[in-house]
Amino acid sequence: MFVKQLYTNCLSEAAYFIESEGEAVVIDPLRDIDAYLDLAKERNATIKYIFETHFHADFVSGHLDLAAATNAPIVYGPEAVTTFPIYLAKDGEKFTIGKLTLEVLHTPGHTLESTCYLLSDEAGNPHSIFTGDTLFVGDVGRPDLFSGNLTKEELAGYLFDSLNNKIKVLPDNVIVYPAHGPGSSCGKNLGPHTYSTLGDEKSTNYALKAADKDAFIQEVTSGLSTPPSYFPINARINKEGYDALQAVMEKSNRALSVAEVKEKLKDEILILDTRPAAEFTEGFVPGSISIGLEGRFAEWAGSLLPFGEDIILVTSPGKEEETIVRLARVGFDHVAGYLEGGYDAWIAAGEPRDLIITVEPDELAMDLPHDENLVIVDVRKPAEYADGHIEGAMNLTLSDMTDPGNLADFDDNHNLYVHCQGGYRSIIACSIMKREGIHNLRNVQGGYNAMKTQEGLKVVQEKNVLN
Repeated sequence: MFVKQLYTNCLSEAAYFIESEGEAVVIDPLRDIDAYLDLAKERNATIKYIFETHFHADFVSGHLDLAAATNAPIVYGPEAVTTFPIYLAKDGEKFTIGKLTLEVLHTPGHTLESTCYLLSDEAGNPHSIFTGDTLFVGDVGRPDLFSGNLTKEELAGYLFDSLNNKIKVLPDNVIVYPAHGPGSSCGKNLGPHTYSTLGDEKSTNYALKAADKDAFIQEVTSGLSTPPSYFPINARINKEGYDALQAVMEKSNRALSVAEVKEKLKDEILILDTRPAAEFTEGFVPGSISIGLEGRFAEWAGSLLPFGEDIILVTSPGKEEETIVRLARVGFDHVAGYLEGGYDAWIAAGEPRDLIITVEPDELAMDLPHDENLVIVDVRKPAEYADGHIEGAMNLTLSDMTDPGNLADFDDNHNLYVHCQGGYRSIIACSIMKREGIHNLRNVQGGYNAMKTQEGLKVVQEKNVLN
């Protein structure tokens, strides 16, 4: 028996490859499928099935491209309705993989079609369960994303029944393999690990320790943040289909000269700069949005960029193709090309540039008592802000900056000092603000991690920390 978790950090996403006796299956594949094909070749195996746990909202699945490459059927559990051919499995149905068995457990709650897959070993003993977004390490899937006509409370009730009747009854030594790890927005607060055991989850996961259904519904539905804006778009794409990634690459992987980029800028096309944040601050094409590949790139791109509009890329040398693929993972197929030669070519052509001034926390501490127009802008999530922030700082989350109205209160006389936790998100925020015409700003180096120990900056904490 061979089970491999293929984890993608920037999406907190886990796909799985299972093989026995030359037969293999893939569970919840990403859109770029080479890793699964390479594993099949390495194991001298044929991919027999492609299993989906539900209609994913946070990434575009690779089910269609993988099916086209392997002729393997796409398997969904009960209640799934698609516009492309699938095998609709029944609750309790079993599939063989060499000497192994994979059993379908319909577990509605996160979504109506959500399904887990229980893997039994060569002796028929339960070995592991692939839980999708039904059960995470330390958490469960949120019930407020795509419920049709059901309320989040009604779906949470389904989830309680699924967990108690289908999952908690399994042996404690069964390994739990979820679809997501820490940082995912598909739950409230996932634990630090990407897999667990059912026994550990029974003893530590708040959702599996709820006293009764009412208590469970209350806990699971409270404290939910607004889901990223691209979630419903990706769920629809996964349900209705998409263009093959190869076709997207052929259309998008095009070098554009400085002159061609300038021509496209006349139509106010968006420029996305994916270089490291430290490089971006030193100079960039005016109006560019910075989302560095080194962070949670795909998630922030999906949350902040306008869906369906053409994008021109500025990347580090050799990172053009990677950027296009990672955008495609969250459904962004409208890359019009990339600046040939990158930012260096723009400067060599004598074109204008912009930059972001970065200051150390001690400079902020020195300026704060003497500048009545100084405004500290904390772009972290409300829970982070509540857990500790600089006294007097305003909380304007990065995701809220997509609405220009949220930036309207800044005056020309304001001196803005922008920060996040460590520095990645604040550079994105500064680039958005500059694109909206706000230039009197500075990025605080090191973010709150550096600021909280700086003499002259007082840290305060909310009485009720958000969950």
